[in-house]
Amino acid sequence: MTIDDRIAAEKAKLDEHVREIVRWHFDPETGTPFWLDFASKLDFDPRTDINTFDDLNRFPSFQDEWLRGGPVRRWVPKAFADKPIYVFETGGTTGLPKSRIAIDDFRTDYEMFSETLPDDKFPLGSNWLMLGPSGPRRLRLAVEHMCQHRGGICFCIDLDPRWVIQLMKKGWNEHLEAYKKHVIDQAVKILKGGHEIKAMFATPKLLESLCEALEDQGTSLAECGVLGIFSGGTEFTPQWTRFATEELLEGIYMTPTYGNTLMGLAASRPVTAEEDYKITYYAPQPRAVLQIVDPDEPSQVVGYGETGRVKLTTLTKELFVPGFLERDEGEREEPYEAYPWDGVSGVRPFQKFADSTTVGVY
Repeated sequence: MTIDDRIAAEKAKLDEHVREIVRWHFDPETGTPFWLDFASKLDFDPRTDINTFDDLNRFPSFQDEWLRGGPVRRWVPKAFADKPIYVFETGGTTGLPKSRIAIDDFRTDYEMFSETLPDDKFPLGSNWLMLGPSGPRRLRLAVEHMCQHRGGICFCIDLDPRWVIQLMKKGWNEHLEAYKKHVIDQAVKILKGGHEIKAMFATPKLLESLCEALEDQGTSLAECGVLGIFSGGTEFTPQWTRFATEELLEGIYMTPTYGNTLMGLAASRPVTAEEDYKITYYAPQPRAVLQIVDPDEPSQVVGYGETGRVKLTTLTKELFVPGFLERDEGEREEPYEAYPWDGVSGVRPFQKFADSTTVGVY
C-alpha cells in the first residue's frame, strides 16, 4: 500500500470514528450532559448532520471557559455515570484551571504511546523515575500507568508547578532555586538509592538540572543506569535537543513528546543530527487530531511548511472537544510513513500569547 493509499485509509477511518463519537456524546441514552444541552442551541442535529471530520467545522470553536469551574459531572457521559471518575487539571497559569474528567483515556493513550518506545532503550520490566508535575495532573498518573503496563515500578517526586509559577511572578529567585534544588534532590536520591531505574520522564529544564546535579556529585545519568528518556514541553527545541544529546546524555536515548490534558500524547518521528534535530509531532489519530490553522480563520488549514496556530480535536467516548485553539503555534508537516496524517513541527507559545505565558518547570 502506497503512502497515498494509507493517507486515504486513515481519512476514512477518522470519518467513521467521528460519526461514532458524535453519536455517542449526543445520544440521550449515552451522551454527555454538556453536549446534550448544547445541542438544543444548534441549528443542526449532530447525530445526523455530522458525518465527516470536516463536518465538525459546523461547531463553534471550543471555548477555554467551558472547562473552567463546575459542576464537573456535566462532562461525564451518561453511560459512564456509575464509573469511578478522575478529574485532571491544567497547569493553572492563566486563571482558574481547566479541568477534565477521565476514566481510562489516560491509560489507553499511554499504552498506545508505549508501543512507539524501543524495548532496548526502555526495557520491559524496568523501573522508571517520573520527574515532572505531581498533584491533579494527568501526566503523573499516566507515566506511572505506562511504567506498570511495561512491567515496572514507577518512582515519583513531589513537584507543584503552580508554586514555581508564583515564585517566578514574585521574583523570589532565591526561593525558586531552593525549590528546584528540593525537587532535584528527590530525584538524585531515587537514582542513587539502588532502585534499578532504567527509564524516566523529565521536562527539559528539570532534566538539565538533574544532569548538572549528578555531575557535581561525580556521576551521570548513564552511570546511574538510565537507558531511555521521554520528555516534553515547549522548551523542547532543536537547539536544546542538540545540547542535551551532545553535552548531557552520553548516548542515552531520548524521544520528545507533545501532549496535554485534553489531547493525550503526540509522538515524534525520529530526531536526527542529519535533520538538524528537527522535531515533528504526530497526534494519536483518530482519538485526537492536530491541525495547523490560520489564526484569523481557524476553519482554514495552512499549507505544508507554513506557520499557523495549533487546533486540537479530541474524539474519545470520555471526551469530545471539537476545534479547541491551543496556546501554541507551529509549522504544518507532511504525513509520515509511521503516521500517515499531518504533523506539526516547531511547537512554541502562540505569538499573540507568548509574552503572557509562564512556562515554569517546562
